[in-house]
Amino acid sequence: MSIEVKDLRYVYSPDMPGETLALDGVSFSVDSPSIVGIIGHTGSGKSTLLQHLNGLIKPTSGEVYIDGECISGDRKNLVDVRRKVGLVFQYPEYQLFEETVAKDVAFGPKNIGIDEEETEKRVRRAIEMVGLDYDEVAEMSPFDLSGGMKRRAAIAGVIAMEPKMLILDEPMAGLDPAAHRDILAMIKRVQEKMNMILIFVSHNMADVAALSDRMLVMSEGKIVMDGSPREVFSRYDELRKMGLSAPPASEIAANIKEKISGFDSKALNVEELAEDIRKYTESK
Repeated sequence: MSIEVKDLRYVYSPDMPGETLALDGVSFSVDSPSIVGIIGHTGSGKSTLLQHLNGLIKPTSGEVYIDGECISGDRKNLVDVRRKVGLVFQYPEYQLFEETVAKDVAFGPKNIGIDEEETEKRVRRAIEMVGLDYDEVAEMSPFDLSGGMKRRAAIAGVIAMEPKMLILDEPMAGLDPAAHRDILAMIKRVQEKMNMILIFVSHNMADVAALSDRMLVMSEGKIVMDGSPREVFSRYDELRKMGLSAPPASEIAANIKEKISGFDSKALNVEELAEDIRKYTESK
């Protein structure tokens, strides 16, 4: 599985008083398996970019290729595209609507023509893959689930379509700390089991550092940084000028570096920072 974006440009309300350039020459490519985190200030183009990746939006100019096939021109192939590319919007639990969890998860596969026997298999696999007990929740109303369980059930509905790429917009938004940790671990587990491309947007820099193996930083409709979390977050001063933060451990490391000559750290989490501090103190 691969995705390639070439010189993507998108204008909202063209030739109108509110005309806005949302994407301005965005280009990148990703091969599976990999996890790509996208960060950027509000209005930088993150969500607009995500909606191009499964053909939900047609670009003003530029192309998007899925496995070498252009999806940004002819709109007739979008059913096939959405078999391959699953998109989970922010707060996906608001889109639950069926009378049982199993029926809700089955909606996507049925909608793309999967037969009943295969749909039932996919529904069980998807529910279990997101960490829910099929026998316990399948016949429950999705509205009787806890907030974290609703989020899992909603994601299961996309996973049941067995996409080769999963796109998530703020997947941990609005969850309490325990559910937040659980969903983060679940997403990582799903990506590993399905050996897929995972692309997600988040404002939580600790999540991006923990989950991603590659990061894209967007500003004013452009990709301005592209690298590993350690590479990107080591450019803390540049991120700060764009109104972005870093994981708490990275910010603490940057503050220590400003005050203590000779201390150097590119820590992404508390454990790495503690080890760097230990090494520094022992060297003195």
